[in-house]
Amino acid sequence: MFEWSWLYQKRSLLSFVIFLAGGIFAIALQEPLIMVIPFVWLLFPVVFDLIIAQPEKLFWLLFITLPLSTELNITPQLGLDFPDEILLLLLTGVAVAKLIHQPKWFPVSLKQHPLCMVLVVYMIWLSVTCIYSEEPLLSVKYLLAKTWFIIPFVVLPQILLTSQSRIQKMALYLLVPMLFVVMQTLIRHSFYAFSFENVQKTLAPFFRNHVNYSSMLVCLLPVGWCVWKLTPAGYPKRKWIVYGLVIGLAGLLFAYSRGAWIALLLGFSAVWLVQRKRMGVFVIIAVTGVVISTAWLVTDKNYMQFAPDHDRTVFHTDFSQHMRATVEMKDVSTAERFYRWIAGARMLADKPITGFGPNSFYLHYRPYTVSRFETWVSDNKEHSTVHNYFILTALEQGIIGLILFCVLYFGMLLHAQKLYHQLQSKFYRTISLTVSIVLVMIGVINCMSDMIETDKIGSLFWLCLGMIILLDTKSKEERTNLA
Repeated sequence: MFEWSWLYQKRSLLSFVIFLAGGIFAIALQEPLIMVIPFVWLLFPVVFDLIIAQPEKLFWLLFITLPLSTELNITPQLGLDFPDEILLLLLTGVAVAKLIHQPKWFPVSLKQHPLCMVLVVYMIWLSVTCIYSEEPLLSVKYLLAKTWFIIPFVVLPQILLTSQSRIQKMALYLLVPMLFVVMQTLIRHSFYAFSFENVQKTLAPFFRNHVNYSSMLVCLLPVGWCVWKLTPAGYPKRKWIVYGLVIGLAGLLFAYSRGAWIALLLGFSAVWLVQRKRMGVFVIIAVTGVVISTAWLVTDKNYMQFAPDHDRTVFHTDFSQHMRATVEMKDVSTAERFYRWIAGARMLADKPITGFGPNSFYLHYRPYTVSRFETWVSDNKEHSTVHNYFILTALEQGIIGLILFCVLYFGMLLHAQKLYHQLQSKFYRTISLTVSIVLVMIGVINCMSDMIETDKIGSLFWLCLGMIILLDTKSKEERTNLA
């Protein structure tokens, strides 16, 4: 007992010294990242124990940290999302080690699922585009990042989300931290009288901007709706779920994100589409509309009709003026999107097969821009990309990459609809409907942004794929039991 107490006191004293030294050096050198060292010192034994003895807890911790993670720039060129990306790497390492040690551990449902086969082909093509990439190191980094998103969110749910209680647990681990973020954002925003101009100031350190924040929030609202719908009507705490949804809607309203508002409306329209088996028709109409409009825009350079007035594209601090400017095509963010989209289309025309390679847009798009569409924010200090994930996929991965991604995405939508009508359990049917809503929302958001590669939306996208494969397994189990 005395020995244990002495060791504990020794470690506590050492931790205090490390924290004190870290604080002194961080202040003296004006480098706040030094303070990461003391936290690593404290967390390493805990994380090591989790990896070795209880790796499943890392999985649950991942969902808790997703809404709370922040962007951490280690160097101007190297950054990560902390701590969720660390957890993704750890979980991927554990899964790979487990697979090597015990090959039969890999879920059979994944080996046989058609969407998984599409994903494998897509990843193979990504590897090919890395070989022909203009920026091979950045492209390989992209491929690795894609891998450590897919394994935790597509593979591990087949093993760890084996019961309804575990799925409910996952939903709560996502929703409660996000509710905390929304509440603290609303409180901080209230000190600025909920002004449109100051919304960005209330989001740090959890989100970079109001677009990222509203995108994750709108995609988690259907999850909250799902929890409410599956909670018995007489359950005393059901009203608290309603309060949480109201707070979430208030957060979305005061996020002032047009794209997220549209995603909310179109996302919940998926309920009608799925219930009436109209998702296939919706996909065909959407794809046809995009093809026809794109063909018209490039014919005789019709896109030049939408060229903005450089001096009249402004960022409005009043939201009503911002919306009016959007309709009149005078809003700077809308005008800048046209500037990037045209550059992206011209890049695709130059390298239509393999594209420029993943992660290469920013370094190569300048020569392809059209100066007539330039705005006063075209210097792109944020190093952001084309603001449309489908265009980004095409120009970086070629037409084949775009086709494969669309086959995967639309296949997920149609498969979720099929599962809704196949499943007998109300619980799993509601889950499939929720997945459909979230997928439609992600599609809408990525028509105006490119967020599949971000930790927040990318995680939800790949989790949707994991849930679809899991629900397919549940559907087969139901049919077997009925037989």
